[in-house]
Amino acid sequence: MIPESRSALSGASIAVCLLFIFLVPFAAAGLSLINTGLNRSRSAAHGILASLCVASVAILAYFVCGFAFQGLSSEPGHTIQLAGKVWNWLGAKPLFFCGIAFDGSPGSLIVLLQMFSVALAALIPLGSGAERWRLSASCVSAALLAGWTYPLFAHWVWGGGWLAQLGVNYGLGRGFLDAGGSGSIQVVGGLSALSVAWILGPRRNKFTAEGMPAAMPGHNAVLALFGCMLAWVGWLGLNSAGAILFAGLDPAQIVLVAVNTTLSAASAAVASLLITRVRFGKPDASLTANGWIGGLVASSASCAFVKPAEAVVIGLLAAFLVVFAIEIVELRMRVDDPGGAISVHAVAGLWGVLAVGIFGRFPTQAASGDSGQFLAQLVGIAALIGFMLPLIYGLNRLLNRFLPQRVSAEGERQGMDLFELGAGAYPDFVTHREDLLRH
Repeated sequence: MIPESRSALSGASIAVCLLFIFLVPFAAAGLSLINTGLNRSRSAAHGILASLCVASVAILAYFVCGFAFQGLSSEPGHTIQLAGKVWNWLGAKPLFFCGIAFDGSPGSLIVLLQMFSVALAALIPLGSGAERWRLSASCVSAALLAGWTYPLFAHWVWGGGWLAQLGVNYGLGRGFLDAGGSGSIQVVGGLSALSVAWILGPRRNKFTAEGMPAAMPGHNAVLALFGCMLAWVGWLGLNSAGAILFAGLDPAQIVLVAVNTTLSAASAAVASLLITRVRFGKPDASLTANGWIGGLVASSASCAFVKPAEAVVIGLLAAFLVVFAIEIVELRMRVDDPGGAISVHAVAGLWGVLAVGIFGRFPTQAASGDSGQFLAQLVGIAALIGFMLPLIYGLNRLLNRFLPQRVSAEGERQGMDLFELGAGAYPDFVTHREDLLRH
C-alpha cells in the first residue's frame, strides 16, 4: 500500500527511485546466469534463451491485463463485504496501461518496477524445470503467471487488497508487509517452480530404481557465481525501490535498505560456505551460490524495517533453510530441482515474510516483534500456501492437458539445445559425456 506521504514525490526522489528501478534487470540477468550455469552443457543455450523469452512474454502479459488486475492502492478495486468489513480482492484498472500518466508519479513508477518484477518472478520456475521444460510451454506458463496469479497476490499486498487491509479491518499491525517482494515476487515464483517440477517429473536418470538421486552437477560454476554478483546489484535496486514505493521510506533512508540487503546476503553466503565445508569436507560452490541468493530473497520483505544486526540473523537462518531444504526436496520429496529454485525462492521467501513479524520495527512501535504484525504475516503465508499454491498448480496442470510441458524422451536424450534450437551452446566441445559413461 502506498502511504499518504508517498502520494507525490519530489523531482530528486523521482530520479533516485528511477535509478533504483533501472538496477532491477540485473537481478533477472543474475538469475538467468545462475540457472544456466547450474544446468548441464547440453541445455545451456536453451536455458538462457528461455530466460529472455519468458521475461518478454511476462512483460507483455502484464501490459495486456496483469496491471489491470493488480491496480494501485490509491484507487478503488473490486470489493466484497464480509462480517461487516469491506475487503478489496482485485484491481479495477483498464487494460493496456490505459489511464496511467507516465510522468514520474508513484503510479507510473510502480508500473515500471512491476514490469521488471513480474519478469523476475517468471524466471524463477525455469530453474526447477531446466533440461526438460519445452520453450513454448514455459512461455505460456509465464503468461499465466504474469497475467493472473502474480497480479492477484500483488494486489492483495501492494494494491490495497485484503492482506494490506488486515491492519485497518482487524488491527493486525500495519497489515501484511512485503517491501521488496519476498512473498509477492519470490514465493509466488518459488511456488510456481514447485508446481512445474511436480508436473514435469524428474530428469532422465535422476533417480535410481530405489529412489536415490544421482548427482547431475551444473556445467559452469563461474556463470552461476557471476550471476550472484549481478543479482546483488539488482536486489539493491529492487529492495530500495520497493521500500520507497510500498513502504513509504524517504529516499534518504535507503542507505539502511542497502546495508540490510548486503548483510543478509553476505551472512547467508558465509553460513552456506561453512555448512557445506563441515558436512562435505569442502565448500560447495553451487550451494554457496544458492545461499547467497537465499539471503537476498529473505532480506526483501523486511529490508526497510529491521536493524543491521537483525538482517545478519535473517541471512544466517536463510542459509540453513536453503541448504537443508535443497536436501529435503531431493531426498525426501523426490522432486528434481536443478537450480534449487524451490528452496531458494519459496522457502527463503517464506522465512523473509515471517521475519517482518519477528524483527520488524515501525514508527509507532518501540519494541520489535508486534504480535499483531506477526499474525498479519502468518495470514499472508497461509494465503500463499493454502490458496496461491493450489491455484498455480491447477493452472499449470490444466495447461499440461492442452500443451504438454515436458519435452519428449528423445529430446531430453539429445539435450534441449539440439532438440529445440538445432545447435548447441558449445559446438567445439563434447556435451554428452555422462551418457557415454553410462552406456
